[in-house]
Amino acid sequence: MKNFGRVVRLALRYRLVFALSLVCALFVGVLWGANIGTVYPFAEIAFQGESLQQWLTREIEEAETTLDMMEAEIEQLRRKADRADDQKKPSLEARISLRRSRILAEREAIARYQWMQPYVERYLPNDPFRTLALLVGLLLIGTVVKDAFLVANSVLIARLAQLGTFELRKLFYRRTLQMDLAHFSNEGTSDLMSRFTHDMNCVADGLSTLFGRLVREPLKAVACLVGAAFICWRLLLLSLIVAPIAGLLIQWLAKLIKRANRRAMEEMAQLYNTLEETFRGIKIVKAFTMEPQERWRIHLNSKQYYNRAMRIAQYDALIRPVNEIMGILTICLALLGGAYLVISGETHLLGIRMSQRPLDLGALLVFYGLLAGVADPLRKLSDVFASLQRAGAASDRIYEKLDREASVRDPETPRALPRHHLDLVFDGVDFAYQPGKPVLEAVNLRIRFGETIALVGPNGCGKSTLANLIPRFSDPTAGEIRLDGVALGDARLKDLRAQIGLVAQESLLFNDTVFKNIQYGSPQATREDVIAAAKQAHAHRFIEQELSHGYDTIVGPSGSRLSGGQRQRISLARAILHDPSILILDEATSQVDLESEQLIQKVLERFVRDRTVVMITHRMSLLTMADRIVVMEAGRILDVGTHEQLIARCDLYRRLYQIQFDDVRESA
Repeated sequence: MKNFGRVVRLALRYRLVFALSLVCALFVGVLWGANIGTVYPFAEIAFQGESLQQWLTREIEEAETTLDMMEAEIEQLRRKADRADDQKKPSLEARISLRRSRILAEREAIARYQWMQPYVERYLPNDPFRTLALLVGLLLIGTVVKDAFLVANSVLIARLAQLGTFELRKLFYRRTLQMDLAHFSNEGTSDLMSRFTHDMNCVADGLSTLFGRLVREPLKAVACLVGAAFICWRLLLLSLIVAPIAGLLIQWLAKLIKRANRRAMEEMAQLYNTLEETFRGIKIVKAFTMEPQERWRIHLNSKQYYNRAMRIAQYDALIRPVNEIMGILTICLALLGGAYLVISGETHLLGIRMSQRPLDLGALLVFYGLLAGVADPLRKLSDVFASLQRAGAASDRIYEKLDREASVRDPETPRALPRHHLDLVFDGVDFAYQPGKPVLEAVNLRIRFGETIALVGPNGCGKSTLANLIPRFSDPTAGEIRLDGVALGDARLKDLRAQIGLVAQESLLFNDTVFKNIQYGSPQATREDVIAAAKQAHAHRFIEQELSHGYDTIVGPSGSRLSGGQRQRISLARAILHDPSILILDEATSQVDLESEQLIQKVLERFVRDRTVVMITHRMSLLTMADRIVVMEAGRILDVGTHEQLIARCDLYRRLYQIQFDDVRESA
């Protein structure tokens, strides 16, 4: 539960809310015990036809009579002890000591009653029925006030739990955004979504349980136990002798429940993964009529989760019977012990002193009532353990990600990185996603400022990986990349990426307006700046004329309401608004039609001036923009040169060019 403790500390930052909830819980507990305590006046006073004044007078008289009797017995025992031999004398001395303790108890009772008497005479009615009516009224008022505090406590606890989860959710999201791209590609997003939704809800439920029932219900139980202890604390200890056994059993069950919850959460993450894959690839599913297969996958995943959930339910079901059996054992011990003391009029049980004065029936009934009052909080606490163990398992899964450090992070003492104006140098760069499986080897390349470089080569040769090293989506495993003489690892990520614009193969847009998607490139940009960027990207015309609400049109999830060419031009407008000194184009026109490609090429020809451009493309039309072409194969740079130079000397480039030329000719 260590990680759940960290969540609790987040919630406890809101000290005022916690303090107020604690005060409310305290009042609920006290009033719970006080309301049950009214059983004593009902049983002892009202139904005997007495007023409180008469009852106090009778109690004082009975105590004084008992006091006189005890003093007389002591005198008789003392005389016997004076005449007794050495063998009988210790027994008589013990009986004298017992009477003396009884005298002390009776004197304390008389003093207590005499202290109460003036207040009862002054403020309470001297009539049995009116006394009963007063007690009923006090019971009703106490219940209303208790419930008012209960409502306030519930609202405050909900607020505290949601605030704690709110802080945790922000921390988790912030750390997730800091992770490098390999973290997302290796582990996928479905597991993160499961932790961000299902696991967070479990944590919120756990916080609500911890600050709510786990505080409030024990306070109610404690109030009853204090009342019972006030009546006869030794009998209470005898009744609670089985409590440690219940604690050990519940602790054992709690460990089983936490383990089962963790496995259930892993199954839920797998269910998220299956749903994500199916919905993302729904076109393929329908095209190959694989709906039955996908239904079977969901069936298997759901079945696994069902089995885990049933295991949790089985463990959870055991907690309440354990509590109930232990509660019945407690009541049984109290019934037997208390009944013996009342019926026999004794103060000892099995030779052990249980009370200073003999218990009467009214006090014993209140004692039983208070023990019964402990039962309801314990019953509610039986549901607490499963919730807390589920929250503990969820916290472990969340902090498992929160505690991970990104492999790409800012240096401790970053160097200043002015706007790019000299060169970008790859110096002996190696890179591998997994040890022993290199993707790039011994890459040496110098790109001058303002130069446009095209990366070409067969699929899997490392082109995109090389481009991803520039904005430090990953760091080289060996070698160094320098921008204007500053190693990328020595600069702040924010300073580096502020100078880089990216237009990728899949133009991802957010489910927001066109305006917001373009403004994403520069959040401080005005509407005029956004429109200017859209005009430069040849997007303004279709935005105004073809979209229903112009720049305020919602583009849909991932820009699904726009065509591929429209999405790409909005992405290009976003990059233009960013005004980067380095532009990375990763197959920027591979998924657009010929008309859109020609428009984008015109935009790029103007936009790339006085910028360093790294372009990954198979389109021969875009290669004409390149000052130099870098040919890659198996993670290495095979050759570098102009189109004419490479056609003359590089066999791989000639083959790639011929393939593209044949494709263009066939499409024509």
